[in-house]
Amino acid sequence: MQRPNPQLREALLEYLRKNHPDICRHWFDDIEPSETRDGVLRLVVREPVQLKYLQRCCGPQFTEAAQTVTGRLLVVRFVSPDDLAKLDAPAVVAAVSTTDEGGERPAWLDEQMLLNPDHTFGSFVVGPGNRLAHAAAQAVIARPGRAYNPFFIHGGVGLGKTHLLHAMCQELLRAQPGLSLCYISCNTFMDLFHEAVRAGRMTDFRNRFRTADVLVIDDIHFLSKHDQTQEEFFHTFNALNQHGKQIILSSDAAPNEIPDLEERLTSRFSAGLVARIERPCFETRVSIVKAKAELHELDLPDDVPAYIASKVDSNIRELEGALTRIRGVAMALGQPITLELAKQALDGETAVRGGNAPSIQMIAEIVTRFYNVKLTDLLSKRRHKSIALPRQVAMWLARRHTRYSLEEIGGYFGGRDHTTVMHAVRTTEDRANADPKFRAELEHVEQELLERGSR
Repeated sequence: MQRPNPQLREALLEYLRKNHPDICRHWFDDIEPSETRDGVLRLVVREPVQLKYLQRCCGPQFTEAAQTVTGRLLVVRFVSPDDLAKLDAPAVVAAVSTTDEGGERPAWLDEQMLLNPDHTFGSFVVGPGNRLAHAAAQAVIARPGRAYNPFFIHGGVGLGKTHLLHAMCQELLRAQPGLSLCYISCNTFMDLFHEAVRAGRMTDFRNRFRTADVLVIDDIHFLSKHDQTQEEFFHTFNALNQHGKQIILSSDAAPNEIPDLEERLTSRFSAGLVARIERPCFETRVSIVKAKAELHELDLPDDVPAYIASKVDSNIRELEGALTRIRGVAMALGQPITLELAKQALDGETAVRGGNAPSIQMIAEIVTRFYNVKLTDLLSKRRHKSIALPRQVAMWLARRHTRYSLEEIGGYFGGRDHTTVMHAVRTTEDRANADPKFRAELEHVEQELLERGSR
């Protein structure tokens, strides 16, 4: 076993800041290099949510950094202090390298959504549009199952609903580490339900969800038009509610505005507290930009957040996208971020095209109208065939007609990575070359986009 150089952490972080700035977070400073053994560099992470996030999302980047700064063929493993202690016992060495939970429940059922360490109450900016939802969330944490049950949050895309859910989950788990908390997307819930039916494992499925202390489901509006899943969720809801277990739901629409949702579900969703999140006002948007900059360790002059907030008034996701573009331009030019550079990054998009360039929102609207699909589906994580083609077309158009990066485009359309966008672009182009009818559809949609953008 070889103890790492004390300067190794700073060298790793410096490499990541230069080569993978999109993944860097201020809490990376809490990561502790521990040891190098058998070609494995172990990095200790004390916060469980951060540990799981790093294991799932950041391994390749840290491994690349470790190999570059040490000049050795190393593999990075993120471990907890308990995992590190177990390495001293030879009998359990093999078990330490896995992130599984010992097979306590079937693998097909262990499909919970990953919690994002960035989404905490500390980084949630409170403003007039979300004050009620934030206050209610705090009350639920203080008295789960008794304050507001169910707690139903709704609002448009990119306004902070998921952030609030993640923050609540992390606070609940921090207060009660042994809490049985299930956080899952509605789409995953439906997929697991259908898989359980096919596999004859409905008992396992029901035990998993109906015995939870807290059930949190994101994007519950996707239950629309799924009668069998609505029936199953109705009974799950009743089982939890009767035992005083906390239920937390989010949706793009209020309960009575979700189409094709059974009346008995609508009434139950409305029985607790229904809190709407509105678009952030200018002052809130300025605070959001500052909070995002702090998270990513960006030094912004005071006039830059105000400028970004004046340019982007749609949602938080777009604010973060604007900040990412500014950071990208600054890195490409090797210059510090200034107001002039921010204007160049955000205004250059229209200057390059010599007119009003289509926005990514415009692309989404035109594609959804042409293919007769819902905007919420296009921007979701759904992989159904009916939505896959329109989403690929939208990504292709965004790549051709905006200056967003692959990562930004993927993030907008359901949180996908850059490889998914590259695949969508290639697939769309290949199909257009092979299918004249599809090529004509593309030309029609693109022409409508250009005409609207020139108005």
